[in-house]
Amino acid sequence: MVQYPETKRGDVVDVYHGTAVPDPYRWLEDMDSPKTLEWVDAQNALTAAHLDSIPRREQIRARFEELWNFPRQSAPMRRGDWYFYTRNDGLQPQPVLYREPVTGGDAQVVLDPNELAADGTIAAMTLSFTKDGSRLAYTLAEAGSDWQTARVLDVTTGEHLPDELHRIKFTTLAWTPAADAFYYARFPEPEEYPDAPPSTHQQVFLHRLGTPQREDELVYSRPDSPDLGFQPFVTDDEELLVLHVWQGTDTRNRLYYRRLGEGGDFVRLLDDFDAKYQLIGHDQGRLYVLTDRAAPHGKVVAIPLDDPAVGNWDEIVPESGDTLEFGAMVGGKLVTGSLRNASHVVAIWELDGTPCGEVDLPALGTVTEFAGKPHHREFFLGFESFVLPPTVLRYVLDTDEVEHMATSSGGVAPEDFVTTQTWAESSDGTAIPIFVTHRADLVPDGGTPTILFGYGGFDIPMTPMYAPDRLGFIEAGGIFAVANLRGGGEYGHDWHAAGMFGNKQNVFDDFVAAGEHLIAAGYTSAANLGIYGRSNGGLLVTACLLQRPELFGAVVGMVPVTDMLRYHRFTAGRYWTAEYGNAEEDPEHFDFLFEYSPLHNVVPADYPPTLITTGDSDDRVVPLHSYKFIAELQSAVGDSGPALLRVDRRAGHGLGKPTAKLIDEAADIYAFFLHHLAT
Repeated sequence: MVQYPETKRGDVVDVYHGTAVPDPYRWLEDMDSPKTLEWVDAQNALTAAHLDSIPRREQIRARFEELWNFPRQSAPMRRGDWYFYTRNDGLQPQPVLYREPVTGGDAQVVLDPNELAADGTIAAMTLSFTKDGSRLAYTLAEAGSDWQTARVLDVTTGEHLPDELHRIKFTTLAWTPAADAFYYARFPEPEEYPDAPPSTHQQVFLHRLGTPQREDELVYSRPDSPDLGFQPFVTDDEELLVLHVWQGTDTRNRLYYRRLGEGGDFVRLLDDFDAKYQLIGHDQGRLYVLTDRAAPHGKVVAIPLDDPAVGNWDEIVPESGDTLEFGAMVGGKLVTGSLRNASHVVAIWELDGTPCGEVDLPALGTVTEFAGKPHHREFFLGFESFVLPPTVLRYVLDTDEVEHMATSSGGVAPEDFVTTQTWAESSDGTAIPIFVTHRADLVPDGGTPTILFGYGGFDIPMTPMYAPDRLGFIEAGGIFAVANLRGGGEYGHDWHAAGMFGNKQNVFDDFVAAGEHLIAAGYTSAANLGIYGRSNGGLLVTACLLQRPELFGAVVGMVPVTDMLRYHRFTAGRYWTAEYGNAEEDPEHFDFLFEYSPLHNVVPADYPPTLITTGDSDDRVVPLHSYKFIAELQSAVGDSGPALLRVDRRAGHGLGKPTAKLIDEAADIYAFFLHHLAT
């Protein structure tokens, strides 16, 4: 029997709408206290000892390092006479920003974040160039935090300007036409609103170069609606300043605008908070917008600003069976990206909606990036699949040709692997797609080690993505499956809504059905089936672990949300009430949240081996979710398990994590799976 660190149980009890709910590990919410830090050290020591005992672990890590060691490049952004792109030569902690002349020539380093921290934990996040590419405004995040600092670089001279902006997250940086100022949104200092919840009262400012942040001009604020957030955009024709107005993670939003250079209030063009409205561009007095208003799968409309009543909207791209994800204007055309059975399709249209055909993509896969401007005759796509490494495609409108750029083998041959799509039937009869990838020469025998991955939330689709660690597992003889669950964005608004609020159990049922299907179809067995998810996917796998422990041979939950009654009280958690609900404010919400909340549904049982991972700097899904859950699980697991916690130092929710940390974490996770799944 595993000897777990002693974890004191307290006597805290909360009452929700007449129901008493114990919270014995409330003390672990004080994540910086000496007691908590000592407990974390003990948990890490236990986990390290277990992982160190796995004979194949170092071999797995060495192979992962080989698989990660390949050059990869982002889609080029053209600004003026230059292409800008990021590139990682292989094992660099962070990608480096380069520029090279449009006419051809040597690449020049613009910004190398690897020079900023010896451990590689400072990452460049948002990049915003002036139209001519002479200046760059960008943000830096340290140790994986959502909070960022903005800096300004003179690209021509390579010198940083003195400008430095703080209290920034979840914003864009939008340059003025004169390139001497940019719009951004920031949060106030805590003392400005001492009684307000965290991350409220975001405001839009104009920062003029060479001036201190305290002198920035307030452009827009909504003290009457402190939960609103803002992302400023300057349209490519430099006529409008547009505000994308958001509220938490709700997919519905608002769009406001005013003429660039004019003062006064904004025109609240779309202010009913009734649908998704994604800005595409402005052309001759009409705003092109992607929306799911009266179109669950999405459509593109053109709104005349001089008479924007709904009856005057022109439908440019009608709703279809595919789910519309993005749109852009390039060279007098409209380019759209849609999901067809969870893989991307890219199409081109005239601005009046006349179809011009689809772009020939190399495989069933994912468009990870789009780069193109209305005044250019080309655009670039970042593209990848489960077995095709990140590649850059260049499409030239004048010739309708697709050029493959910046491709790499990634250390494996794509033809050595095969991906198929199969469907499971959920508890209510809904068909659930599953991507299944394995070696081409592998014949599943009903006992093949298999990992099932899922997410199922926030309108986020799970599409074919390249991951060196997954391929390492597949290369070793495993099967990797990705389930497209309700709650995600694969099939539009209704698919998402079927996994929200009181419908969340559908997501867990879908995932369980996917696991049962893999077993029934002869891929694997319960003893050989591992489940894996992160963030909302961590909620998914911990909930399924508790509901069906006999169905799985091993479980890994990364940065999971587990306390569904108190999640909204911490950092960005309040943004998620639009997805999950609020147990404190609504008794109906309490009922369905309490019914599945992982933290509150742990009972003594035989649980499969479980590894929970988090980062000590995670200020999105704070580590207390992992701490409290693993404490409950360790108290209930008995002789089964083990139930282990891995806490990464100077790491956050995952964004900007340096390559070495990614490899270390992946080696631990897949060593855990391969050790505990029967072979």
